[in-house]
Amino acid sequence: MSEADPRGIDPELYEYLEAAQELDEISVAEAARREQSAQAAQAAAEEEDRQAIRALVEGSLLAGSGDLDEVLLGLEGDVDADWEGDRDDPGQSHQDEGNSHQDEGDSHQEANHRQALARAAYEQGVRERLAQVEAEILSRAPEHKVQPSLERVELALDYLGNPQKTFKAVHITGTNGKTSTSRMVERLAASTGMRTGRFTSPHLHTIRERIALDGEPISAEGFIAAWEDVAPVIEMVDAHSAKNGGPRMSFFEVLTVMAYAVFADYPVDVAIVEVGMGGRWDATNVLDQATAVITPIGRDHERWLGSTIGEIAYEKSGIIKPGATVIAAAQPEEAQAQILQAVADNRALLRQDVSGYVSFDARMDLEAESLARENGGLAVASRQFAVGGQMLTLVTAAAVYEDVFLPLHGQYQAHNALLALAAAESLFGGRALPAQIVENAFAQVTSPGRLEVVRTSPTVLVDAAHNPHGVTALRTALEESFPLKHLVLVYAAMADKDVEGVLSELEPICEAVVCVPMDSPRAMELDDLVEIADDVFGSDRVRSATNLVDAVDLAAQLAESSDDPLPSSGVLILGSVVLAAQARELFGLKS
Repeated sequence: MSEADPRGIDPELYEYLEAAQELDEISVAEAARREQSAQAAQAAAEEEDRQAIRALVEGSLLAGSGDLDEVLLGLEGDVDADWEGDRDDPGQSHQDEGNSHQDEGDSHQEANHRQALARAAYEQGVRERLAQVEAEILSRAPEHKVQPSLERVELALDYLGNPQKTFKAVHITGTNGKTSTSRMVERLAASTGMRTGRFTSPHLHTIRERIALDGEPISAEGFIAAWEDVAPVIEMVDAHSAKNGGPRMSFFEVLTVMAYAVFADYPVDVAIVEVGMGGRWDATNVLDQATAVITPIGRDHERWLGSTIGEIAYEKSGIIKPGATVIAAAQPEEAQAQILQAVADNRALLRQDVSGYVSFDARMDLEAESLARENGGLAVASRQFAVGGQMLTLVTAAAVYEDVFLPLHGQYQAHNALLALAAAESLFGGRALPAQIVENAFAQVTSPGRLEVVRTSPTVLVDAAHNPHGVTALRTALEESFPLKHLVLVYAAMADKDVEGVLSELEPICEAVVCVPMDSPRAMELDDLVEIADDVFGSDRVRSATNLVDAVDLAAQLAESSDDPLPSSGVLILGSVVLAAQARELFGLKS
């Protein structure tokens, strides 16, 4: 046995005791390291919270929060109070249990609070990034500046693998009714179970409305991701174009490329695509084998499309591709000639509305209906007024659809519905659609800013019509669906529009007009607008206001100035999509 240690410890155990002591030192060091790590993690979490709160305050999301340092100070520290008492107290265990539940509740509340702060900070970041993306796109040539070439769009899509070739498409042009018809086609396709994409312009409230998936605007995150996916390609195309002395891709060209890429990625079964302007050189016109829809053609955008109906129709019929099915509205003679020539040149199949605009509550005779079907024609066989819309009988080459409720006003919407139905049939080889699907689809249709009632007593209507052709159809719908004795117009317009033609069409049914400025660099100056209105209405029937709120108030006062019952009074806000959007926001309908 080894010599005993004076402390009474066997020397043979020294090495084991030293090892144990070393382990203890390691454990202490590890514990200290873990404590430091935990403290660092907690400090990082607290700093993350502070940054989130700072973003919210700086983004004005915590209205009335006061000084930032005070806000942060109020969230620091542990709010749990010390407690005193005798643990031997018989009721103490219940108090302890209650305190435990309270602590858990406080902890849960704090976690929810942290999550809410983080979510709000994230949403603020998304909004800021979306604004940056939109600003970048808007910095490009505007959509009304035509750049007659498909080369840039074709090159960008080629870099992306030609996403426009991955889905069926319905391509829609015309002067008026394009967006309403697009929304109807989308609802019909969706009701059959198809995944849909919709590309329309212009937008009312947010640029995201232009690209819709399954009927809903693309999310902010989705829009940002779409831009970031195509941005490198856009940059390459810009560089290529500049090298050859050409322009950067325009606002509308970029959005078109984004839309087609989104539709392919989603993916959609069918894309419903509205042209921006014209057709032949429109950025959207890179679709192959699309069903072509041509709504009524009238004069508009004459500076770019031509000064005659024939010239304008020539540009719009440029969307007709070889072997396509063409769905066309009843057209003026000059437009009809151009469409028939394009159909013949491309050996396309024509399905055309042969009913024309029929009078309210009229019905085609059976012989005319039969003739329409035998010749592949389309017809609105009957229309009946209904609460909130109209009941229709629609005739296509495939079937007769009876008792179809359309929650939109005006005979022009009935004919838009007819075109949409024929286009939807073409997606299925021209076969008839089940009646229940058609009824359900049309019942869901909405068309914001198109003869939309935004208030009653007095009735306030909003419409985006901006050219004489559209206003003529609107006037008929107003007289049919809203028999108002005292109607006052609130009006603004873009400087390039036929203001005199629009006002001349509305003068017979409006007692007065209130001119108002509009938030757009393209808007006509208020003084110029008043001058034209004076010539059409007479100065005693013309008023002006410096903002839309005052204009609507003044128009309502003028409409209600008679002793007739209030239901006979109304206000019509009209002249531009921009004005329609501002009016909808004023009445809380931003959606």
